[in-house]
Amino acid sequence: MKEQSSPSSCGCGSDRTRHAVGVDPNIKRGVVSRLRRIEGQVRGLQRMVDEERYCADVMTQVSSVQEALRAVTKELLRNHLRHCVTVAIRSGDEAAAEEVYAEVVDLYTRTSRS
Repeated sequence: MKEQSSPSSCGCGSDRTRHAVGVDPNIKRGVVSRLRRIEGQVRGLQRMVDEERYCADVMTQVSSVQEALRAVTKELLRNHLRHCVTVAIRSGDEAAAEEVYAEVVDLYTRTSRS
């Protein structure tokens, strides 16, 4: 018997108050920790701009923040694929599977480097 998924059981439904189907506690801890570090880096950037630091130095730090955010995106995508996307695909609901395929493609195009 195939596992049935509904918007209330899967965070990947069309409801805008969505929640993840499952979040690996280690990934969550890591992401929260990284985001706190990034927050500190951004405050440092604000200070650098206020202090009129050398533009190339500020831009180097901006690049560092962007790379840190890309790492967060990678971890969140891994969790999304492992949990939410897997549930949608295994549900047997072809419309849900197609929706999640489109979502992943959209996420990829929005988050990939240009």
